[in-house]
Amino acid sequence: MTTCFWGSTTAGTENGFNQQICLNSVDSVTMGDSTPLATSAQIDILVTVTDVMWVLIAGILVFWMQAGFAMLEAGSVRAKNTNNILFKNLMDASIAAITYWLLGYSFAFGTERYIYQSPGMDNRFIGAGNWALQNYNNDTDYHSFFFQWAFAGAAATIVSGCVAERCRLEAYFVYTIALTTFIYPVVAHWVWSSTGWMSAFYVDGDGNRYLKENGVLDFAGSGVVHMTGGFAGLIGAIAIGPRKYFNDPENEHKLKGSSDLLAALGVIILWMGWYGFNAGSTLGAGSGDGTYINIAAKVCVTTTIAAAMGAITCMIYSRLVKGFFDLTFCLNGVLAGLVSITAPCATVEPWASMMIGFLGAFVYIGASYGIKKMGIDDPLDAFPIHGMCGAWGVISNGIFATRSNIARTYGFENDAVIDGNQFRNQFIAVIVIAGWVCFTSSLIFFPLKFAGLLRVSEEEEEKGLDESEHGKTAGSNGVPLQILGAEKKSVVLEKGSTTNV
Repeated sequence: MTTCFWGSTTAGTENGFNQQICLNSVDSVTMGDSTPLATSAQIDILVTVTDVMWVLIAGILVFWMQAGFAMLEAGSVRAKNTNNILFKNLMDASIAAITYWLLGYSFAFGTERYIYQSPGMDNRFIGAGNWALQNYNNDTDYHSFFFQWAFAGAAATIVSGCVAERCRLEAYFVYTIALTTFIYPVVAHWVWSSTGWMSAFYVDGDGNRYLKENGVLDFAGSGVVHMTGGFAGLIGAIAIGPRKYFNDPENEHKLKGSSDLLAALGVIILWMGWYGFNAGSTLGAGSGDGTYINIAAKVCVTTTIAAAMGAITCMIYSRLVKGFFDLTFCLNGVLAGLVSITAPCATVEPWASMMIGFLGAFVYIGASYGIKKMGIDDPLDAFPIHGMCGAWGVISNGIFATRSNIARTYGFENDAVIDGNQFRNQFIAVIVIAGWVCFTSSLIFFPLKFAGLLRVSEEEEEKGLDESEHGKTAGSNGVPLQILGAEKKSVVLEKGSTTNV
Protein backbone atom coordinates (compact mmCIF):
# COMPACT_ATOMS: atom_id res chain seq x y z
CA MET A 1 0.00 0.00 0.00
CA THR A 2 1.36 3.42 -1.00
CA THR A 3 0.30 6.76 0.49
CA CYS A 4 1.03 9.89 -1.54
CA PHE A 5 0.86 13.61 -0.78
CA TRP A 6 1.93 16.81 -2.49
CA GLY A 7 4.97 18.79 -1.40
CA SER A 8 7.57 21.22 -2.64
CA THR A 9 10.98 20.12 -3.90
CA THR A 10 12.43 23.64 -3.80
CA ALA A 11 12.60 25.86 -0.74
CA GLY A 12 10.78 29.15 -1.25
CA THR A 13 9.23 28.07 -4.56
CA GLU A 14 6.53 30.33 -5.90
CA ASN A 15 4.70 27.39 -7.46
CA GLY A 16 3.58 26.01 -4.06
CA PHE A 17 3.31 22.22 -3.78
CA ASN A 18 4.69 21.09 -7.12
CA GLN A 19 5.78 17.50 -6.48
CA GLN A 20 3.99 14.34 -5.40
CA ILE A 21 5.77 12.43 -2.59
CA CYS A 22 4.81 8.82 -1.87
CA LEU A 23 5.40 6.67 1.23
CA ASN A 24 5.60 2.95 0.59
CA SER A 25 5.15 1.24 3.99
CA VAL A 26 7.15 -1.79 2.86
CA ASP A 27 10.13 -0.65 0.89
CA SER A 28 10.88 3.05 0.70
CA VAL A 29 9.82 6.66 0.47
CA THR A 30 9.71 7.76 -3.18
CA MET A 31 8.95 10.82 -5.27
CA GLY A 32 6.12 10.63 -7.75
CA ASP A 33 8.59 9.58 -10.44
CA SER A 34 9.75 6.64 -8.25
CA THR A 35 13.00 8.31 -7.25
CA PRO A 36 13.85 6.77 -3.83
CA LEU A 37 14.18 9.19 -0.92
CA ALA A 38 14.61 6.62 1.85
CA THR A 39 15.01 2.88 2.10
CA SER A 40 13.06 0.70 4.51
CA ALA A 41 16.17 0.49 6.72
CA GLN A 42 16.34 4.26 6.88
CA ILE A 43 12.64 4.43 7.73
CA ASP A 44 13.23 1.92 10.56
CA ILE A 45 15.99 4.15 11.91
CA LEU A 46 13.64 7.12 11.83
CA VAL A 47 11.01 5.14 13.74
CA THR A 48 13.60 4.11 16.36
CA VAL A 49 14.83 7.67 16.78
CA THR A 50 11.23 8.84 17.19
CA ASP A 51 10.59 6.21 19.87
CA VAL A 52 13.74 7.10 21.81
CA MET A 53 13.03 10.82 21.64
CA TRP A 54 9.47 10.20 22.84
CA VAL A 55 10.68 8.24 25.87
CA LEU A 56 13.33 10.86 26.72
CA ILE A 57 10.81 13.72 26.57
CA ALA A 58 8.34 11.72 28.66
CA GLY A 59 11.09 10.95 31.18
CA ILE A 60 11.90 14.64 31.44
CA LEU A 61 8.23 15.36 32.15
CA VAL A 62 8.16 12.67 34.84
CA PHE A 63 11.27 14.18 36.42
CA TRP A 64 9.57 17.59 36.24
CA MET A 65 7.01 16.09 38.62
CA GLN A 66 9.69 16.32 41.32
CA ALA A 67 9.25 20.09 41.12
CA GLY A 68 5.51 19.57 41.52
CA PHE A 69 5.99 17.35 44.56
CA ALA A 70 8.41 19.90 46.02
CA MET A 71 5.98 22.81 45.63
CA LEU A 72 3.00 20.80 46.90
CA GLU A 73 4.86 19.60 49.97
CA ALA A 74 6.42 23.00 50.68
CA GLY A 75 2.97 24.57 50.62
CA SER A 76 1.43 21.82 52.76
CA VAL A 77 3.92 21.93 55.65
CA ARG A 78 4.50 24.79 58.07
CA ALA A 79 7.00 27.46 57.06
CA LYS A 80 9.50 26.27 59.68
CA ASN A 81 9.83 22.95 57.79
CA THR A 82 10.01 24.27 54.22
CA ASN A 83 13.74 23.88 53.73
CA ASN A 84 13.63 20.37 55.13
CA ILE A 85 10.92 19.10 52.81
CA LEU A 86 12.59 20.65 49.77
CA PHE A 87 15.88 19.05 50.78
CA LYS A 88 14.18 15.64 50.96
CA ASN A 89 12.78 16.07 47.46
CA LEU A 90 16.21 16.91 46.10
CA MET A 91 17.78 13.93 47.84
CA ASP A 92 15.02 11.56 46.66
CA ALA A 93 15.98 12.15 43.04
CA SER A 94 19.72 12.16 43.75
CA ILE A 95 19.82 9.00 45.87
CA ALA A 96 17.49 7.21 43.46
CA ALA A 97 19.76 8.05 40.53
CA ILE A 98 22.73 6.28 42.12
CA THR A 99 20.98 3.34 43.81
CA TYR A 100 18.75 2.59 40.83
CA TRP A 101 21.72 2.75 38.48
CA LEU A 102 23.90 0.47 40.61
CA LEU A 103 21.34 -2.18 41.64
CA GLY A 104 17.70 -1.15 41.40
CA TYR A 105 17.33 -1.25 37.63
CA SER A 106 18.99 -4.67 37.53
CA PHE A 107 16.63 -6.04 40.19
CA ALA A 108 13.69 -4.63 38.22
CA PHE A 109 14.54 -5.64 34.66
CA GLY A 110 17.66 -7.81 34.77
CA THR A 111 18.83 -8.81 31.33
CA GLU A 112 15.49 -7.84 29.76
CA ARG A 113 14.91 -11.22 28.12
CA TYR A 114 11.93 -13.57 28.24
CA ILE A 115 11.97 -16.55 30.60
CA TYR A 116 12.11 -19.05 27.71
CA GLN A 117 15.30 -17.38 26.48
CA SER A 118 17.18 -18.55 29.61
CA PRO A 119 18.01 -15.05 30.90
CA GLY A 120 20.65 -16.15 33.38
CA MET A 121 19.81 -15.45 37.02
CA ASP A 122 16.55 -13.62 36.26
CA ASN A 123 13.54 -15.32 37.79
CA ARG A 124 9.88 -14.62 38.47
CA PHE A 125 10.66 -12.88 41.76
CA ILE A 126 13.62 -10.61 40.93
CA GLY A 127 15.88 -9.62 38.07
CA ALA A 128 19.65 -10.02 37.95
CA GLY A 129 22.44 -8.95 35.64
CA ASN A 130 23.26 -5.73 33.81
CA TRP A 131 24.62 -4.31 37.07
CA ALA A 132 25.31 -0.58 36.80
CA LEU A 133 24.18 -0.84 33.15
CA GLN A 134 27.34 -2.75 32.24
CA ASN A 135 25.50 -4.59 29.45
CA TYR A 136 24.73 -1.31 27.70
CA ASN A 137 27.87 -1.23 25.59
CA ASN A 138 26.18 0.89 22.93
CA ASP A 139 23.95 3.94 22.92
CA THR A 140 20.61 2.32 22.05
CA ASP A 141 19.18 1.43 25.47
CA TYR A 142 19.98 4.21 27.93
CA HIS A 143 16.62 5.92 27.44
CA SER A 144 14.93 2.98 29.16
CA PHE A 145 16.95 3.44 32.35
CA PHE A 146 16.38 7.21 32.32
CA PHE A 147 12.60 6.79 32.10
CA GLN A 148 12.45 4.11 34.80
CA TRP A 149 14.70 6.10 37.16
CA ALA A 150 12.23 8.98 37.05
CA PHE A 151 9.50 6.57 38.17
CA ALA A 152 11.63 5.22 41.02
CA GLY A 153 12.32 8.75 42.22
CA ALA A 154 8.59 9.52 42.20
CA ALA A 155 7.84 6.47 44.35
CA ALA A 156 10.41 7.57 46.93
CA THR A 157 9.09 11.12 47.06
CA ILE A 158 5.58 9.96 48.01
CA VAL A 159 6.88 8.72 51.36
CA SER A 160 8.21 12.14 52.38
CA GLY A 161 4.68 13.51 52.63
CA CYS A 162 3.59 10.85 55.12
CA VAL A 163 6.44 11.46 57.58
CA ALA A 164 6.79 15.22 57.04
CA GLU A 165 7.72 17.61 59.86
CA ARG A 166 9.07 15.04 62.33
CA CYS A 167 11.39 12.55 60.58
CA ARG A 168 15.17 12.64 61.01
CA LEU A 169 17.03 13.05 57.75
CA GLU A 170 19.39 10.15 58.43
CA ALA A 171 16.43 7.80 58.85
CA TYR A 172 14.81 9.12 55.70
CA PHE A 173 17.99 8.51 53.72
CA VAL A 174 18.11 4.90 54.95
CA TYR A 175 14.57 4.31 53.81
CA THR A 176 15.03 6.02 50.43
CA ILE A 177 18.02 3.79 49.72
CA ALA A 178 16.03 0.67 50.67
CA LEU A 179 13.03 1.69 48.57
CA THR A 180 14.88 2.57 45.38
CA THR A 181 17.39 -0.26 45.64
CA PHE A 182 15.15 -3.18 46.54
CA ILE A 183 11.51 -2.64 47.59
CA TYR A 184 10.31 -0.76 44.52
CA PRO A 185 12.44 -2.64 41.94
CA VAL A 186 11.01 -6.01 43.04
CA VAL A 187 7.44 -4.75 42.47
CA ALA A 188 8.46 -3.28 39.10
CA HIS A 189 9.96 -6.65 38.17
CA TRP A 190 6.80 -8.55 39.08
CA VAL A 191 4.53 -6.36 36.95
CA TRP A 192 6.61 -4.85 34.14
CA SER A 193 9.52 -7.20 33.48
CA SER A 194 9.28 -9.91 30.86
CA THR A 195 10.18 -12.46 33.55
CA GLY A 196 8.02 -11.17 36.43
CA TRP A 197 5.35 -13.56 37.71
CA MET A 198 2.50 -11.03 37.51
CA SER A 199 3.63 -9.44 34.27
CA ALA A 200 1.49 -9.15 31.16
CA PHE A 201 4.78 -9.47 29.27
CA TYR A 202 5.78 -12.78 30.84
CA VAL A 203 5.76 -15.57 28.26
CA ASP A 204 6.93 -19.13 28.85
CA GLY A 205 8.03 -21.58 26.16
CA ASP A 206 4.39 -22.39 25.35
CA GLY A 207 3.37 -18.75 25.04
CA ASN A 208 1.48 -18.68 28.35
CA ARG A 209 1.53 -16.17 31.18
CA TYR A 210 1.99 -17.15 34.81
CA LEU A 211 -1.28 -15.45 35.80
CA LYS A 212 -3.84 -16.54 33.22
CA GLU A 213 -4.86 -15.06 30.86
CA ASN A 214 -3.34 -11.58 30.63
CA GLY A 215 -1.30 -11.26 33.79
CA VAL A 216 -1.75 -7.98 35.67
CA LEU A 217 -2.53 -4.87 33.64
CA ASP A 218 -0.93 -1.78 35.21
CA PHE A 219 -0.11 0.41 32.24
CA ALA A 220 1.68 3.29 33.97
CA GLY A 221 1.97 2.35 37.64
CA SER A 222 -1.05 2.84 39.90
CA GLY A 223 0.17 -0.25 41.70
CA VAL A 224 3.87 -0.35 40.88
CA VAL A 225 4.66 3.29 41.71
CA HIS A 226 1.80 4.77 43.72
CA MET A 227 0.80 1.82 45.88
CA THR A 228 4.46 1.17 46.65
CA GLY A 229 5.09 4.76 47.75
CA GLY A 230 1.73 5.11 49.49
CA PHE A 231 1.83 1.93 51.56
CA ALA A 232 5.46 2.52 52.45
CA GLY A 233 4.47 5.96 53.66
CA LEU A 234 1.63 4.47 55.70
CA ILE A 235 4.06 2.23 57.59
CA GLY A 236 6.35 5.21 58.09
CA ALA A 237 3.50 7.33 59.49
CA ILE A 238 2.44 4.54 61.87
CA ALA A 239 6.00 3.97 63.08
CA ILE A 240 6.89 7.61 63.58
CA GLY A 241 3.62 8.62 65.25
CA PRO A 242 1.53 11.80 64.87
CA ARG A 243 2.70 15.38 65.16
CA LYS A 244 1.97 17.48 68.21
CA TYR A 245 -1.57 18.94 68.06
CA PHE A 246 -2.80 16.22 65.68
CA ASN A 247 -6.49 15.43 66.39
CA ASP A 248 -6.55 18.24 68.96
CA PRO A 249 -9.60 20.31 68.00
CA GLU A 250 -8.42 23.39 69.88
CA ASN A 251 -4.91 23.47 68.39
CA GLU A 252 -5.14 21.55 65.12
CA HIS A 253 -5.23 24.83 63.19
CA LYS A 254 -1.56 25.21 64.14
CA LEU A 255 -0.74 22.38 61.71
CA LYS A 256 -2.11 24.23 58.68
CA GLY A 257 0.20 24.36 55.70
CA SER A 258 2.17 27.47 54.89
CA SER A 259 0.99 28.33 51.38
CA ASP A 260 -2.02 27.41 49.26
CA LEU A 261 -0.24 29.18 46.41
CA LEU A 262 2.69 26.75 46.42
CA ALA A 263 0.38 23.75 46.89
CA ALA A 264 -1.78 24.76 43.90
CA LEU A 265 1.30 25.40 41.75
CA GLY A 266 2.65 21.98 42.71
CA VAL A 267 -0.54 20.17 41.72
CA ILE A 268 -0.70 21.92 38.34
CA ILE A 269 2.92 20.93 37.68
CA LEU A 270 2.12 17.36 38.69
CA TRP A 271 -0.90 17.29 36.38
CA MET A 272 1.30 18.44 33.52
CA GLY A 273 4.01 15.90 34.33
CA TRP A 274 1.44 13.12 34.51
CA TYR A 275 1.06 13.26 30.73
CA GLY A 276 4.65 12.09 30.51
CA PHE A 277 3.97 9.53 33.23
CA ASN A 278 0.95 7.97 31.50
CA ALA A 279 1.28 8.73 27.79
CA GLY A 280 5.03 8.11 27.90
CA SER A 281 4.37 4.58 29.10
CA THR A 282 3.62 3.58 25.51
CA LEU A 283 7.46 3.56 25.35
CA GLY A 284 7.27 4.62 21.73
CA ALA A 285 5.62 6.98 19.28
CA GLY A 286 6.75 5.90 15.83
CA SER A 287 6.32 2.15 16.23
CA GLY A 288 3.22 0.14 15.47
CA ASP A 289 2.29 1.97 12.26
CA GLY A 290 0.83 4.82 14.30
CA THR A 291 -0.77 2.67 16.98
CA TYR A 292 1.59 3.77 19.78
CA ILE A 293 1.09 7.48 19.30
CA ASN A 294 -2.67 7.05 18.90
CA ILE A 295 -2.80 5.14 22.20
CA ALA A 296 -0.76 7.94 23.78
CA ALA A 297 -3.26 10.51 22.53
CA LYS A 298 -6.14 8.56 24.03
CA VAL A 299 -4.22 8.17 27.28
CA CYS A 300 -3.90 11.96 27.50
CA VAL A 301 -7.68 12.25 27.12
CA THR A 302 -8.55 9.63 29.77
CA THR A 303 -5.96 11.13 32.12
CA THR A 304 -7.46 14.60 31.71
CA ILE A 305 -11.04 13.47 32.26
CA ALA A 306 -10.22 11.45 35.40
CA ALA A 307 -8.25 14.32 36.95
CA ALA A 308 -10.97 16.84 36.19
CA MET A 309 -13.70 14.58 37.56
CA GLY A 310 -11.74 14.01 40.75
CA ALA A 311 -11.49 17.77 41.28
CA ILE A 312 -15.16 18.41 40.50
CA THR A 313 -16.31 15.60 42.80
CA CYS A 314 -14.27 16.99 45.71
CA MET A 315 -15.52 20.50 44.95
CA ILE A 316 -19.16 19.42 45.19
CA TYR A 317 -18.50 17.28 48.27
CA SER A 318 -16.71 20.08 50.11
CA ARG A 319 -19.54 22.53 49.42
CA LEU A 320 -22.29 20.11 50.45
CA VAL A 321 -20.57 18.52 53.45
CA LYS A 322 -18.14 21.17 54.71
CA GLY A 323 -20.27 24.14 53.73
CA PHE A 324 -17.56 25.88 51.68
CA PHE A 325 -15.34 25.34 48.66
CA ASP A 326 -12.12 23.78 49.97
CA LEU A 327 -9.14 24.40 47.66
CA THR A 328 -6.85 21.86 49.33
CA PHE A 329 -9.57 19.24 49.11
CA CYS A 330 -10.02 19.90 45.38
CA LEU A 331 -6.27 19.81 44.73
CA ASN A 332 -6.18 16.38 46.35
CA GLY A 333 -9.16 15.42 44.19
CA VAL A 334 -7.07 16.13 41.09
CA LEU A 335 -4.32 13.85 42.39
CA ALA A 336 -6.83 11.16 43.37
CA GLY A 337 -8.17 11.12 39.81
CA LEU A 338 -4.68 11.06 38.31
CA VAL A 339 -3.48 8.18 40.50
CA SER A 340 -6.68 6.22 39.87
CA ILE A 341 -6.42 6.44 36.07
CA THR A 342 -2.69 5.62 35.88
CA ALA A 343 -3.18 1.85 35.61
CA PRO A 344 -6.21 1.74 33.26
CA CYS A 345 -5.48 4.87 31.20
CA ALA A 346 -4.87 2.91 27.98
CA THR A 347 -7.49 0.19 28.38
CA VAL A 348 -10.69 2.10 29.20
CA GLU A 349 -13.02 4.41 27.30
CA PRO A 350 -13.34 8.11 28.19
CA TRP A 351 -16.70 7.59 29.91
CA ALA A 352 -15.07 4.96 32.13
CA SER A 353 -12.20 7.31 33.00
CA MET A 354 -14.82 9.76 34.27
CA MET A 355 -16.28 7.06 36.52
CA ILE A 356 -12.81 6.04 37.71
CA GLY A 357 -11.99 9.64 38.64
CA PHE A 358 -15.38 10.08 40.33
CA LEU A 359 -15.05 6.93 42.43
CA GLY A 360 -11.37 7.63 43.05
CA ALA A 361 -12.34 10.90 44.75
CA PHE A 362 -14.53 8.99 47.19
CA VAL A 363 -11.80 6.42 47.79
CA TYR A 364 -9.53 9.33 48.77
CA ILE A 365 -12.17 10.96 50.98
CA GLY A 366 -13.01 7.72 52.77
CA ALA A 367 -9.37 6.76 53.31
CA SER A 368 -8.46 10.26 54.53
CA TYR A 369 -11.18 10.25 57.17
CA GLY A 370 -10.44 6.62 58.02
CA ILE A 371 -6.76 7.01 58.88
CA LYS A 372 -7.48 10.15 60.92
CA LYS A 373 -10.01 8.19 62.96
CA MET A 374 -7.32 5.59 63.57
CA GLY A 375 -4.92 8.26 64.83
CA ILE A 376 -2.56 8.07 61.85
CA ASP A 377 -1.07 11.46 60.93
CA ASP A 378 -0.41 11.83 57.20
CA PRO A 379 0.20 15.57 56.64
CA LEU A 380 -0.28 15.45 52.87
CA ASP A 381 -2.83 12.61 52.69
CA ALA A 382 -0.20 10.74 50.67
CA PHE A 383 -1.48 7.30 51.65
CA PRO A 384 -5.16 7.97 50.81
CA ILE A 385 -4.17 9.51 47.48
CA HIS A 386 -1.34 7.25 46.35
CA GLY A 387 -1.87 4.07 48.35
CA MET A 388 -5.64 3.67 48.27
CA CYS A 389 -6.35 5.40 44.96
CA GLY A 390 -3.47 3.41 43.50
CA ALA A 391 -5.17 0.21 44.67
CA TRP A 392 -8.46 1.41 43.21
CA GLY A 393 -6.74 2.17 39.88
CA VAL A 394 -5.40 -1.39 39.67
CA ILE A 395 -8.79 -2.88 40.57
CA SER A 396 -10.66 -0.63 38.12
CA ASN A 397 -8.79 -2.20 35.22
CA GLY A 398 -10.55 -5.46 36.01
CA ILE A 399 -13.92 -3.69 35.88
CA PHE A 400 -13.80 -1.06 33.13
CA ALA A 401 -11.17 -2.32 30.67
CA THR A 402 -12.58 -3.43 27.32
CA ARG A 403 -11.57 -6.30 25.10
CA SER A 404 -10.79 -4.03 22.15
CA ASN A 405 -8.61 -1.69 24.22
CA ILE A 406 -6.69 -4.57 25.78
CA ALA A 407 -6.15 -6.07 22.32
CA ARG A 408 -4.94 -2.76 20.94
CA THR A 409 -2.61 -2.03 23.86
CA TYR A 410 -1.33 -5.48 24.82
CA GLY A 411 -2.28 -7.67 21.87
CA PHE A 412 -4.48 -10.07 23.89
CA GLU A 413 -7.72 -11.28 22.31
CA ASN A 414 -9.84 -12.87 25.06
CA ASP A 415 -12.77 -12.28 27.42
CA ALA A 416 -10.71 -12.04 30.62
CA VAL A 417 -12.62 -8.96 31.82
CA ILE A 418 -16.07 -10.39 31.13
CA ASP A 419 -15.42 -13.76 32.79
CA GLY A 420 -13.85 -12.16 35.89
CA ASN A 421 -10.36 -13.51 35.27
CA GLN A 422 -8.86 -10.04 34.90
CA PHE A 423 -10.50 -8.79 38.09
CA ARG A 424 -8.99 -11.76 39.93
CA ASN A 425 -5.51 -10.92 38.63
CA GLN A 426 -5.86 -7.27 39.55
CA PHE A 427 -7.09 -8.13 43.05
CA ILE A 428 -4.14 -10.48 43.56
CA ALA A 429 -1.79 -7.68 42.56
CA VAL A 430 -3.28 -5.25 45.10
CA ILE A 431 -3.01 -7.76 47.95
CA VAL A 432 0.51 -8.89 47.10
CA ILE A 433 1.94 -5.40 46.48
CA ALA A 434 0.40 -4.05 49.69
CA GLY A 435 1.68 -7.05 51.66
CA TRP A 436 5.20 -6.88 50.22
CA VAL A 437 5.60 -3.14 50.76
CA CYS A 438 4.16 -3.16 54.28
CA PHE A 439 6.35 -6.10 55.31
CA THR A 440 9.62 -4.78 53.89
CA SER A 441 8.94 -1.20 55.02
CA SER A 442 8.29 -2.44 58.55
CA LEU A 443 11.75 -4.01 58.53
CA ILE A 444 13.17 -0.54 57.90
CA PHE A 445 10.99 1.86 59.88
CA PHE A 446 10.40 -0.02 63.13
CA PRO A 447 14.06 -0.92 63.84
CA LEU A 448 14.89 2.76 63.25
CA LYS A 449 12.15 3.69 65.71
CA PHE A 450 13.29 1.27 68.39
CA ALA A 451 16.86 2.50 67.96
CA GLY A 452 15.70 6.08 68.52
CA LEU A 453 16.83 7.12 65.05
CA LEU A 454 13.50 7.76 63.33
CA ARG A 455 11.98 10.86 64.92
CA VAL A 456 13.40 14.19 65.99
CA SER A 457 12.98 15.32 69.60
CA GLU A 458 9.89 17.22 70.71
CA GLU A 459 12.00 20.35 71.12
CA GLU A 460 13.38 20.06 67.58
CA GLU A 461 9.91 19.45 66.19
CA GLU A 462 8.60 22.56 67.96
CA LYS A 463 11.44 24.73 66.61
CA GLY A 464 11.06 23.30 63.14
CA LEU A 465 13.33 21.04 61.12
CA ASP A 466 14.72 23.95 59.14
CA GLU A 467 16.51 25.11 62.25
CA SER A 468 17.40 21.77 63.82
CA GLU A 469 18.47 19.97 60.63
CA HIS A 470 19.59 22.82 58.35
CA GLY A 471 20.52 25.75 60.57
CA LYS A 472 17.85 27.98 59.07
CA THR A 473 14.81 29.78 60.45
CA ALA A 474 11.53 30.68 58.77
CA GLY A 475 12.11 33.61 56.46
CA SER A 476 15.76 32.74 55.77
CA ASN A 477 14.92 30.56 52.77
CA GLY A 478 14.90 33.42 50.31
CA VAL A 479 11.08 33.48 50.20
CA PRO A 480 9.14 36.24 52.00
CA LEU A 481 7.10 35.05 54.95
CA GLN A 482 4.03 36.68 53.41
CA ILE A 483 4.23 34.28 50.47
CA LEU A 484 4.92 31.27 52.66
CA GLY A 485 2.04 32.26 54.94
CA ALA A 486 4.21 31.66 57.99
CA GLU A 487 2.71 31.26 61.41
CA LYS A 488 4.73 34.13 62.86
CA LYS A 489 2.79 37.28 63.66
CA SER A 490 5.54 39.71 62.70
CA VAL A 491 8.61 40.08 60.56
CA VAL A 492 11.78 42.02 61.25
CA LEU A 493 12.08 45.16 59.13
CA GLU A 494 15.39 46.23 60.51
CA LYS A 495 17.34 45.52 63.61
CA GLY A 496 15.21 46.27 66.65
CA SER A 497 11.86 46.95 64.87
CA THR A 498 9.00 44.73 63.76
CA THR A 499 5.65 45.01 62.04
CA ASN A 500 2.60 42.76 62.12
CA VAL A 501 1.64 40.73 59.07
